[in-house]
Amino acid sequence: MAAVLVSYRLVSTQARKKNPPQAAPAAFKTGPRQERSGKRESRVDQAYAEIRRRILDNHYAPGHHVLEQELAADLGMSRTPVREALVRLQNERFVQLIPRHGMRVVPLSIQELRDVYEVLTSLELTAIDRLSRLDLEEAALATIEKTVDEMDLAVRKKDVDAWAKADERFHRILVTLCGNQRLVKMVEMLWEQGHRARMTTVRLRASLEQSNREHRALLDAIRQRDWRQARTRHAKHRERAMTEILNLLHQTRLGSF
Repeated sequence: MAAVLVSYRLVSTQARKKNPPQAAPAAFKTGPRQERSGKRESRVDQAYAEIRRRILDNHYAPGHHVLEQELAADLGMSRTPVREALVRLQNERFVQLIPRHGMRVVPLSIQELRDVYEVLTSLELTAIDRLSRLDLEEAALATIEKTVDEMDLAVRKKDVDAWAKADERFHRILVTLCGNQRLVKMVEMLWEQGHRARMTTVRLRASLEQSNREHRALLDAIRQRDWRQARTRHAKHRERAMTEILNLLHQTRLGSF
């Protein structure tokens, strides 16, 4: 038995010398190929984020067309990562890919926005109800008031972009201060979905001063811890603003049903 084992070991050793182990298949190697793949994926993410930002901020308005090669040149990228980014955006219903004609920004859906605002208003009212029952410190109230002051200043300067940013901060602060983190996350998602509609119509709206007055009236109700009045004022503000935005989208044909 011992002789058999010795013989087997000698044969195995000789076989290994004649047939050395082969290199690992390329698929299992780590090196330039994987690094290039990682860089390409990063470029796809960069292209996706930038094109999406331009759409949300209305740099690319609803219905806007752009050729793939022009977009790639503008972003300083090759067409491959841009094409993959556009496929992702099409799956998310931001754009429509048109063969040999690049991409078209999908118009806003008025019905979908109506649904978004309905849910968003309900969540915000819950946040304001909670907030109005809290004994907020003056510093917190001053933070809210500062955003309204910024909106007033933006109107006087006719700086619509500054107004839109201050308006968004006002709503986000109200929700954040309510203390319900799950509610905050849900509102954040809905706010992003409505962002494009706000930026598309903000320069067409005729009631920025009215929004400022409504915001200040809401703040007064919260300061007085009058949750009923706070809910009533915010519900009326949301209904009026939503109606104005959706009507503008319909009138300008920037939205579709």
